Amino acid sequence: MTRKMQFDRRGFLTRATVGGAAAAAGATLAAPAIAQEMPEVKWRLTSAFPKSLDTIYGGAEVLAKRLSEATGGKFQLQVFAAGEIVPGLQAQDAVTEGTVEACHSVAYYSWGKDPTFALGAAVPFGLSARAQNAWQYHGGGIALFNEFLAGYNIYGLPGGNTGAQMGGWFRKEIKTVDDLKGLKIRVGGFAGKVLERLGAVPQQIAGGDIYPALEKGTIDASEWVGPYDDQKLGFYKVAPYYYYPGWWEGGPTVHFFFNKAKFDALPDSYKALLHTACQATDADMLQKYDHLNPIALKELVAAGAQLRPFSAEILDACYKAATEVYAELDASNANFKKIWDSIKEARANWFLYNQTAEYTYDTFMMIQQRNKML
Repeated sequence: MTRKMQFDRRGFLTRATVGGAAAAAGATLAAPAIAQEMPEVKWRLTSAFPKSLDTIYGGAEVLAKRLSEATGGKFQLQVFAAGEIVPGLQAQDAVTEGTVEACHSVAYYSWGKDPTFALGAAVPFGLSARAQNAWQYHGGGIALFNEFLAGYNIYGLPGGNTGAQMGGWFRKEIKTVDDLKGLKIRVGGFAGKVLERLGAVPQQIAGGDIYPALEKGTIDASEWVGPYDDQKLGFYKVAPYYYYPGWWEGGPTVHFFFNKAKFDALPDSYKALLHTACQATDADMLQKYDHLNPIALKELVAAGAQLRPFSAEILDACYKAATEVYAELDASNANFKKIWDSIKEARANWFLYNQTAEYTYDTFMMIQQRNKML
């Protein structure tokens, strides 16, 4: 090797070393700048659900994990179960009042304040889970609902869906509309107003209190969610008749509600992250239920649950009663009418389309299942 070549080689190595050091220094210098863009945020979130319901309560834990991982621990969301800060049914009020920065709840728990709340979650004979998500994310549903929520100092994002729910657990068989008269039933939100017209006596009871109420006979029936959650709560032991479908919750959305003032104060990057993380959590919950419910239903039937469909007579009567309630609210509540009109348009389009490929495919495959061909 000549002296000139040695000189050039040393020069190259020197330049490479200096360049590498400069790059490393640049990376070191960049870190504080990135950190400055990601301030530390520590929020408390109260859930409307008990920890035992790992799928629906777990949605809040999933969101907290996603936020922490995406920000290197800068955005911390501390999750509290129902009752640890406020009772489950008061979670949304705690957000409005600023007691906590966030909650994970179902909007129809507040339907008594204004029936419009129910439209953000589920109403009788409304949208299926897929239709609900289509309306929210691409049909303007999120924006419409947030226009309404702003009056309560809340910003809301979908944070889960259970899919079409079951009709609930009954201590006796329900064969006709007359069997609903005088029936004391724990039912969430708006559905109680419809069932009331048919003579039932609706009760709003938090999830953790349902079993003892059924066991003591304080109530005659209760709906909750579906096979996986219902199995955990043990309803089949005290009310053996398991009815379907839950016509009041064809695709109920569980929401993350944020104190609007706190949400508005976040940097834009954190607002965008919340939208992304909430949508991911929304999808994750439905996927979990779709995986777990079929297994749980088989186990419930094996344990003695008596599976029953609501009769066509009962469904027709409930649909008629719901339609009457909607007509009255349209005439008296402008907020309700604005959102309900949007949902009705989405509902008509979805169930027209769904009669083609989706329904035909599902029906054919169900026939194969019944014929033991799957």
